[in-house]
Amino acid sequence: MLIHVHAVALENFDKMAAQGDHYGSRGVFPRFPAIVGHSGAGTLEDGTLVTFGGSRPPHGTMAEIAVVPKEYVEYISRAPAGVDAGLAAALPAPALTSNLPLRWRAKLEPGQTVLILGATGIAGRLAVRIAALLGAGRIVAAGRDASRLPSLPELGASAVVDLKRTEAEVCDALVRESGGGYDVVLDFLWGHPAELFFRAITPRNVGFAKGRTRYIQVGQSAGAVISLPAEALRTSGLELSGAGEIPPGALPQALEQIWAWVQEGKLTMEIERVRLCDVTAAWERKTPGKRIVIVP
Repeated sequence: MLIHVHAVALENFDKMAAQGDHYGSRGVFPRFPAIVGHSGAGTLEDGTLVTFGGSRPPHGTMAEIAVVPKEYVEYISRAPAGVDAGLAAALPAPALTSNLPLRWRAKLEPGQTVLILGATGIAGRLAVRIAALLGAGRIVAAGRDASRLPSLPELGASAVVDLKRTEAEVCDALVRESGGGYDVVLDFLWGHPAELFFRAITPRNVGFAKGRTRYIQVGQSAGAVISLPAEALRTSGLELSGAGEIPPGALPQALEQIWAWVQEGKLTMEIERVRLCDVTAAWERKTPGKRIVIVP
């Protein structure tokens, strides 16, 4: 199916896959030259605005016309009336990386305490907001961009932790702000921040775990490898898992919920539009807190 592209989000996944730094790089780009981009927003032949995902090498979505293979046609969905094409292209992917793990993987219950590691990034900021919309009782937002930490309470954060502080200060803050323990941790960072968290929650006294902490690993922007002491697992109640184990029917339900929040004015994100002809310059740029959207 052919789709006339209106907008495509330039995500870290695109850069990592093209550079060979993602575990799925070889499948996404078995050979070059190839067109970058795996999802977007555009119109069908009848003018209907849709969001879509899926491509087969060498075709990608950063083009005037995207080629969607038959096996991905089921992922084409009508965009809600009145939703901006740029927002439709940029918001679903990072919003789903929070909504799916929180609701279906961690099974977050109203009133529980959530920690977001990487809360100053694009997906992390959405995670804070989505955790609040799902009814979390306390949300601790930990991030590395000190300039963006003050804006997190207005998204729903109960407390913020500056991960650029000293190790001792970070550990103390993670314990102090937990209110007695974390029910769910959503981690977009991994690396050293994850190590500090494990250090912070490791009990100093012998005994049984006093609760469960469902730790969902999503991203690795702070490092791909960590050192995990055995004692961090024995009596802490820590349960480690990845974000990928989601039931098949969860995706359409999660997307429907996200669009409902958008239409109700409860969920949004910052975007910056860049013309397709300027994609080379956009590829090298960093835009903290907002997503670059490529438009034809």
